[in-house]
Amino acid sequence: MAGKGTPATALLAKRQVWHALHSYEHDPRQDSYGAEAAEALGLDPERVFKTLVAEVDGTLTVGVVPVTGQLDLKALAAAVGGKKARMAEVAAAQRATGYVAGGISPLGQRGNLPIVVDATAELFDTVHCSAGRRGLEVELAPADLIRLTGAVVAEIAC
Repeated sequence: MAGKGTPATALLAKRQVWHALHSYEHDPRQDSYGAEAAEALGLDPERVFKTLVAEVDGTLTVGVVPVTGQLDLKALAAAVGGKKARMAEVAAAQRATGYVAGGISPLGQRGNLPIVVDATAELFDTVHCSAGRRGLEVELAPADLIRLTGAVVAEIAC
């Protein structure tokens, strides 16, 4: 995949973390990127996680949840000791992470945003999340995802 690296894949390579990249042809008509990835790659959707950016008490915060669920904003706020949360504006999420919507990876983000990974990730040997570009997923151990992002683990999916 020469010339197709992302900050997420660069981080994984630098830290020498086992991972596998899976690419697929992104359909620009799709608006559910995670569900599209699961279907295109023939993956169990419970093992495919989407990266969502919310604002918790004025601080951008990342929630990583299975594509089969939705982000529980109250639970996300509680996980980081906040009171109120709302979804962030797309432009703010893109600026803060350095990625485009639909390709936001929890790994290798531009900023040092707080990250919360849904507890269901720990049920699997490996999980999939965006590798930093639409049409590119990375498979890795949940423990590595949590360690590399400094994430808190909590039940944030509903």
